[in-house]
Amino acid sequence: MARAAEEGLGVLRVTGDSARYDVAIEAGGRFVRVQVKSTMCRCRNERSYACVTHPNQRGRPYGRGEFDFLAAYVIPEDVWYIIPARLVIHGRMGMIILTPSLPGHKYEPYKEAWGLLRRPGGRVAAELSSQVRL
Repeated sequence: MARAAEEGLGVLRVTGDSARYDVAIEAGGRFVRVQVKSTMCRCRNERSYACVTHPNQRGRPYGRGEFDFLAAYVIPEDVWYIIPARLVIHGRMGMIILTPSLPGHKYEPYKEAWGLLRRPGGRVAAELSSQVRL
């Protein structure tokens, strides 16, 4: 997560497959667990991208509390989304649709939202979460 380091965040990589998150981000003396996903998979409308929110076809789906944020990278657009895990993890296999070029799309409040990783624990994006349609 070179981009997180560029944003002034400390990045700790997890080695092995023992954790359900990819990196821990340190800011202000606290850590948040981040699962990193990327996509190049365009949807039929050619403006949106599908990003899976599960580990793989053989693994069990992510459960609540296994990580704090999903960092989703849309490769062709060079855009990151920093989304609170509780908005995308529902204990089943799934995906989210990201539309970087459409103002007002569901996950737009989380586009390049690196500041969310700096917030004190327990108050994760409360004001932004209220704007997102679940």
